[in-house]
Amino acid sequence: MSYLSFIFANPRFLGFGLFLTFSSSFGQTFFISLFSNELRGDFGLSHGEFGGVYSLATLSSGFFLIWVGRAIDRLDLRIFTGIVVLGLAGASFTMGNAGSILMLGLAIFGLRLFGQGLLGHIAMVCMARYFEKARGKAVSLATLGYPLGEAALPFMAIAVLGAYGWRASWEFFAAAILILVFPIAMLLLRSAPHKNITEPESAGSSVARKSAAQESSLREVLRDSRFYLILPAILAPSFITTGMFFHQRHLADVKGWSLELLASAFVIFAISQSLTGLSAGQAIDRFGARRLLPVFLLPMGAAMLLLSFSAAPLSAQLYMFATGATAGAGAALFGALWAELYGVRHLGAIRSFVTSLMVFSTALSPPFMGLLFDAGIAFESLTLGYFVYCFLVSGFLSLIVRRKAWSGV
Repeated sequence: MSYLSFIFANPRFLGFGLFLTFSSSFGQTFFISLFSNELRGDFGLSHGEFGGVYSLATLSSGFFLIWVGRAIDRLDLRIFTGIVVLGLAGASFTMGNAGSILMLGLAIFGLRLFGQGLLGHIAMVCMARYFEKARGKAVSLATLGYPLGEAALPFMAIAVLGAYGWRASWEFFAAAILILVFPIAMLLLRSAPHKNITEPESAGSSVARKSAAQESSLREVLRDSRFYLILPAILAPSFITTGMFFHQRHLADVKGWSLELLASAFVIFAISQSLTGLSAGQAIDRFGARRLLPVFLLPMGAAMLLLSFSAAPLSAQLYMFATGATAGAGAALFGALWAELYGVRHLGAIRSFVTSLMVFSTALSPPFMGLLFDAGIAFESLTLGYFVYCFLVSGFLSLIVRRKAWSGV
């Protein structure tokens, strides 16, 4: 089935997945960081102090996501989605009315948990769970919401910030989430399968056809050696990309690039991420998610090698294109892989646990790179190390995925 036929057959539920990833932008770093100067100025925080508050809130949200995310396996989808959207609205309102550093931290915690964490979690779990035969396409279509949010929402945020200030802006966002995001999400869910996935399914359903051996609990997953063999590859894109983006000003200074050049390269990143995600979705449906494991890190590895030896302006564009390719393929892969390996009955618990690990990695990456730079490690040496890591992991996975133990899951 082509993408167009698939969209026309399932417009509302696919739209639900894309809309949730788009709406998760309110809790993403790129969106919150637009207000960093105002937040630091009002609360009297240095760059390092604000980074510490942000990292602590992010780590805490990742910790809570382990338990909160698994509730999607038990609760009615409408109820769970409604709670998360209302939580995001509450966090936005708290941000606009924060009067202390403690309240600021709680607001960021809520934005990261409900926005960056749970809205994307709901979208990916639903796409992987309810579209068994076209899982790759469903996941890749839903992930388009991320670059769409990155492309559209900053302009709106900057306009509101300039007109009304940062506090009123976050109150405006809270109202928009209540007035627009909540009802639209509920409307798109009207055609969704709401039945609790842990309850017995009707005969002939995709879940009923799965044997008990194919449905693994989180405890069983944590005893599976394959899980730990996969993690170094799954965590790499978020760790590397977050650190590289966080230190992009340093990268520009080292390479002699203007910030305008890097800003324009982000457009290429978004385009590459979108196109590669769609291509990866088709490949997953045709070959299986595990077949992509050995190759999806290769573009990022090539990008790191390029940065190790080139300072040409074109290198910025190529670096963003290749990094976007890994980001797009990785998002589709991450959305489909766990369902393919371990079934869908406990998918919420499994995915929330892995997502929390990814959140931890994104929180640790900026200070890790910063400490290396402070110790005198050159940017080129770091990127060369990332290149070696990506290609070693890819080579290792190319060997183990061919083993018999990886088939017949």
